[in-house]
Amino acid sequence: MDEAKKSAYIESTIPSYATARPSGDLITAGRQYLTQFFWERQRHEYKLYVSQAMVDEISDGDREAAQRRLDFIAGIEKLPEPDGRRELAGVYQQLLKIPNRAKADCSHLAFCVLRRIDYLLTWNCGHLGPTSQMKVREYNDMHGLWTPTLITPEGLMTPM
Repeated sequence: MDEAKKSAYIESTIPSYATARPSGDLITAGRQYLTQFFWERQRHEYKLYVSQAMVDEISDGDREAAQRRLDFIAGIEKLPEPDGRRELAGVYQQLLKIPNRAKADCSHLAFCVLRRIDYLLTWNCGHLGPTSQMKVREYNDMHGLWTPTLITPEGLMTPM
């Protein structure tokens, strides 16, 4: 990984918000704007990564929308799956009480922990928000594991 820049793992909500048709919902529209703004102006300040699990996730659904999401992440380095990712994801799923329908969130988190990635960039604050950050940090500290910062594009943006 590039030592000059902090690393950031792109979770599936990032290309989803960035490439979706403009929303009429104010909060969703704001997230779309902030994601696009971050992507256009500040993503180059970070070394970005994705995983095959994330690529698989954004490949689902409407074919045209999936292609927009895949085009969005084109050129971002895809790191190989680290040993123990599935097991650690299972631990996080239990720890955070994540339902099976959202267990991919735990996979992304485990990937970042095992690859020692600085930031997990996401809009999924329900499963990967501040409360989860505290629980994961406590667990990881007890087990000698790296803890990434769970953060939104807005949280990474620096004043222009």
